[in-house]
Amino acid sequence: MELIDTHCHLTFEQFTGRIEQVLRSSRDANVNCWITVGTGLEDSQKTVDLAQRFDNIFATVAVHPNDAKTVTDKTIARLKQLAKNKKVVAIGETGLDFHYNLSEKPVQQKVFARHLELVAELNLPVIIHCREAFDETLEILNRYLPQLSGVVFHCFGGSADQAEIVLDLGCYVSFTGLVTFKNAEKTRKAAKIVPLDRLMLETDCPYMSPEPMRKQKVNEPALLIHTARFLAELKGIGLDDFAFAVTTTTKRFFALP
Repeated sequence: MELIDTHCHLTFEQFTGRIEQVLRSSRDANVNCWITVGTGLEDSQKTVDLAQRFDNIFATVAVHPNDAKTVTDKTIARLKQLAKNKKVVAIGETGLDFHYNLSEKPVQQKVFARHLELVAELNLPVIIHCREAFDETLEILNRYLPQLSGVVFHCFGGSADQAEIVLDLGCYVSFTGLVTFKNAEKTRKAAKIVPLDRLMLETDCPYMSPEPMRKQKVNEPALLIHTARFLAELKGIGLDDFAFAVTTTTKRFFALP
């Protein structure tokens, strides 16, 4: 069995000095490929550097919507340069976050559009962060959708109706341990309708440890197995068949070897 963590933050301080141990534990849980996601210019450089150290780590580059206010023309130019590295498989995470509003909404919207312009130019997939901004995210995304090669909504926590809209647009949906939470019935209903050729898995570590590991404060890629097992049971199929299907989907979406 093979699983891929499509969205983790291996450059974050929680993993400093112990990345080899984290990857070893991950492999022991049959999670043997990782996409470490950029959240800022400095962090994006770190994701690329880390991916170059390990064969099965791949990188993405972007500025998180919370930090959209820091983005300048030079930022976009540097992201474009970083994205040309052969280990970079997507732009992200980018989008809108109206929960914290750490950057003003109009600024987030402008920067999201600039990321999508870069996605279209480079012909890379894009990883969407959407929090309490579903309609606004779709309004901007729809302007660029015909030019985009692949779109995934990461850490999906929306309803089945929202999942249906995303799927109708040709986008993919990625689930974290959130789907295992006791209060996440809405997300479970969404997961039921997402076909396996549009479904991917992620930890979003170091955050959001899945059940039954909620007490583990620092989530790790190894815990992806719990989310995989939960979703396989939810869909009524064997874990091996589920893992094969979603791994195949992931490799196709990100053009992984």
